[in-house]
Amino acid sequence: MKKRFLKTFLISFMAFVLIYGGTIYFYMLKPDEEDTISKESFLDRVLDDQDEITFLLLGVDGKDTKKNDKVRSDTMMLCKVDKSTSQISLLSIPRDTKAMIRGRKYEEKINHAHAYGGPELSMKAVKDLLGIDLDYYVRVDYGIVEEYVNLIGGVEIDVPMNMKYDDPVADPPLHINLKKGLQVLDGDKSLQFLRYRKGYKDQDLGRIRAQQTFMKALVDQSLKPANIMKVPQMVKTYYDNVDTNIPLDLIMKFAVKAKSFDTTAMHTATLPGEPKTIKGISYYIPYKDESGRLVKEMFLNQEAVESIRNNIDEAN
Repeated sequence: MKKRFLKTFLISFMAFVLIYGGTIYFYMLKPDEEDTISKESFLDRVLDDQDEITFLLLGVDGKDTKKNDKVRSDTMMLCKVDKSTSQISLLSIPRDTKAMIRGRKYEEKINHAHAYGGPELSMKAVKDLLGIDLDYYVRVDYGIVEEYVNLIGGVEIDVPMNMKYDDPVADPPLHINLKKGLQVLDGDKSLQFLRYRKGYKDQDLGRIRAQQTFMKALVDQSLKPANIMKVPQMVKTYYDNVDTNIPLDLIMKFAVKAKSFDTTAMHTATLPGEPKTIKGISYYIPYKDESGRLVKEMFLNQEAVESIRNNIDEAN
């Protein structure tokens, strides 16, 4: 049976590859007489006062990110980057979360939304589930993990247990063989660490915790001075493996603040809830009240909450 696996969550481009992706363009903007006006206008837009961006990070099953609208998402994370506070917020949404998907008669697993309508429908499903405004997505495949980790010189991880698992028929074949303990993982071993699930007592929830641990380590490594000079390679990795609707203008607004982001200010959490089997199908059932409080704390201010409530009331 084909195993689904983590295609990545990479805060590195949420706060780095995504952000650095704009940096290279920033430094390439050298006005000449023919286009000074247009470039000045562009920089005016870049340097306006927007302090934060929220987007849905999707990892998908497939080798070509931009051609995989009809597959289920394997990873869903709601992400916010706030350049005024240098804080990064990540909320993991288990792929089996039971939710309404627009156009479907009954509640289904939220990761089905991507198969029905790509990242756009996934955003709508998350928006309806959590009661937030959400306009942007970043969609990635597993290839970015190996390539990017090798580019930055590996990631130091304290592997919590011996990890061994094989599935030669998976696509790509899955061969996991990691020893317990603190070590620097290269791209291939990082992929093994992220794809491992069977050894955790709570399986997907255990893997989510591993994802969050990996992200923090990845951010630390990405921010080292030796890696700042690798922006051009990061840009290539970004465009080879990333599909996003975030405008370049908006990406660049955060480029100049990339160095200020700090993992100690990173807020990571998993949507509160519990696994439950309903009519023979395994779901993850969110705790409505607790989830609402957490989303408000991580992503919303009071003015935004009231605005969303008013919009919902008007729609009804």
